[in-house]
Amino acid sequence: QVQLVESGGGFVEPGGSLRLSCAVSGRASSDFAVAWFRQNPGNEREFVAAMRWNGAATRLADSVKGRFTISRDNARNTVSLQMNSLKSEDTAVYYCSARYGWSVAYYSPSSYPNWGRGTQVTVSS
Repeated sequence: QVQLVESGGGFVEPGGSLRLSCAVSGRASSDFAVAWFRQNPGNEREFVAAMRWNGAATRLADSVKGRFTISRDNARNTVSLQMNSLKSEDTAVYYCSARYGWSVAYYSPSSYPNWGRGTQVTVSS
């Protein structure tokens, strides 16, 4: 069983930066995938970023390319989402998710059986 715990959310002004972390516990393999999604009330959960556990592949949503980076800290078994140049439209609850298997529909929230509880990110002046 995989457990995920997010941290690092908060309040930031437009143009600022935040770093989210997802602590991963349980058995992971090279084909393990970790992803970040975000959601606002009344909206569907939206894909933000994903990476293969072995670091061989990463994916970013078009809306965050050039601003967000996903990476893994091997020593701490965490996956981080570095968010720069934040905009008000980035405001949401951010969720970490994980699954076994990388290549198919990494952007689809329904394909991830494991989820953290989420962390709020608010971008406002």
